[in-house]
Amino acid sequence: MYADQYPQTRIVAFAAASVLVLFHLYLIFSGLVPNLVSRPLHLALALPWIFLAGAQTYWIRFSGIILALAGVMASLWVAWSHNALSNQYGFLDGHFQTVIAITLILVVLEAARRSIGWPLPLVAALALLYGLLGQYIPGEFGHSGTPLRSFLGTLTIAEGGIWGSLTGVSVNIVAIFVIFGAFLNAGEAGQGFMNVAMAAAGRLKGGAAKVSILSSAFFGSISGSASANVASTGAVTLPAMVKLGYPKRIAAAVEAVASSGGQIMPPLMGAGAFVMVELTGVPYVSIMAAALLPAILYFVAVWVGIDAFASRENLAGLNAKDQPSSKKVLITSAFFAVPVASLLFGMFWLKVTPQYAACLAILVSFVSLFFDCHGVGEWSKTKHRIENAMVNAARQVSMIAAIIVCASIIIGVLSVTGLGIKTTSLILSGSGGLLWPALLLTALACLILGMEVPTTAAYVICVSVAGPALIQLGLEPLQAHLFIFWFALLSTITPPVCGAVFIAAGMIHENWLRVAGTAMALGFGLYIIPLAMIGNPLLTQLEHKPIPALGTALQIGIGLSFMSFGMIGNRGYKARVSLFFVGISIIFLRLML
Repeated sequence: MYADQYPQTRIVAFAAASVLVLFHLYLIFSGLVPNLVSRPLHLALALPWIFLAGAQTYWIRFSGIILALAGVMASLWVAWSHNALSNQYGFLDGHFQTVIAITLILVVLEAARRSIGWPLPLVAALALLYGLLGQYIPGEFGHSGTPLRSFLGTLTIAEGGIWGSLTGVSVNIVAIFVIFGAFLNAGEAGQGFMNVAMAAAGRLKGGAAKVSILSSAFFGSISGSASANVASTGAVTLPAMVKLGYPKRIAAAVEAVASSGGQIMPPLMGAGAFVMVELTGVPYVSIMAAALLPAILYFVAVWVGIDAFASRENLAGLNAKDQPSSKKVLITSAFFAVPVASLLFGMFWLKVTPQYAACLAILVSFVSLFFDCHGVGEWSKTKHRIENAMVNAARQVSMIAAIIVCASIIIGVLSVTGLGIKTTSLILSGSGGLLWPALLLTALACLILGMEVPTTAAYVICVSVAGPALIQLGLEPLQAHLFIFWFALLSTITPPVCGAVFIAAGMIHENWLRVAGTAMALGFGLYIIPLAMIGNPLLTQLEHKPIPALGTALQIGIGLSFMSFGMIGNRGYKARVSLFFVGISIIFLRLML
């Protein structure tokens, strides 16, 4: 498992990664597998990658071995005993099962801590303490108490808690698309994204920044991670912008803002879209259609902002010598176009499930690893690509599994104790029963929680407590979920914790606060468009009302353009303020009439 430090273990790492990848492919092709088998096996395969891969010190390695063994054995026991456990209805039978339950909870908390740090496991630990001791809290936020064996059993041996529907999404959907992304990125697809972006926008005013927008929109939809997007596309676009004389704060802000938008761009939208399918019951295709126009508007607003910066700072386009040839663009684009086309072909033409279509796309991506721009590649390079694809897929699937299983503890406690309903009531009373104050309270909660936990986890937790309140106040379920998902992204560019900004600023050695201020001005659509989706519901109705939806998108796009020039343009102060408020008026015209 220490392939990075100890090359002699590469075979072991590759074999373990292959088992994880093939297991998830098998689940899709094999048909139904009991949930109390597939979900524990998913965790059992992920834990070694979390506790052992990349361990640096003796203590971390030693404790990692103990925790991995304990977690794997407990998970395998649940899978082996699934028939008997299904008849216990979440009630632990004896001291041995209690030890299994406590082991699983502790291992899941530590796995999340090692994957993403303290915040999420701390929230989960507080939720567990509330479940265990909440009966001693006076007033309406206390609860009547739950027997210990029932409380722990519901979380660990039943299809709730860590084996709940959210973990099912990680097993059956998210893992498959993460594997697809890993195989796609192991080949020439990343360079294909970049070449298409350079050909389309490289010579335009502010061309290097616009290349960043397009490449990040392409790549970010596949990777589903703003940080991964910055690190990958930024490695090319940031040096190009600095070389052309772009101010460093603008270059870093462009990359951070563009990379953040990848998570809201169909067709994949990272893990959040598939979690949304499970939580709303809305088909994936409908979610993709609802999310498309808002995502395009986000990038339109960033594009207009770059134009404004380009006029103000005299930002040049790429030199002709740096442009890829048409032949190279055509060849390299096939490395991402063919797999993505096979994915869409499976969903829309063959009418198979998104995860089945993703399996077909994985097979196409695997074949593409044998080729490069010149034809069939050398076997040594092909072997290296396959190894990277397997190992990166295993690591990414494992990290997401740690996040989602830990978040499932929180969701389980909310369900067992009724805390989710009480929090919903608090939002309703705090907003006075009015929708817009409730939206602002929800947005604030998303921002605060998103500063500490990944976007998908922040979305899941916030939608569990605030979603029902927004729906009760009149929003459609998909509207409420999209609104919360967008605002869970705010922390990528909003201080004090803004991950995408930190990474981009660090890559070119710029002060992160200066970058964050520029990023907020450039990415203001992240704050406005979710509100516009509520004020103009037609924006998310592309599937059912395409013409009105496009008309609404045009209206909001015009408003966003006015706002962008108002914040960034080089006109006088009074003119810029006027443009900003004209833009706001155009966007929310429907509410004012």
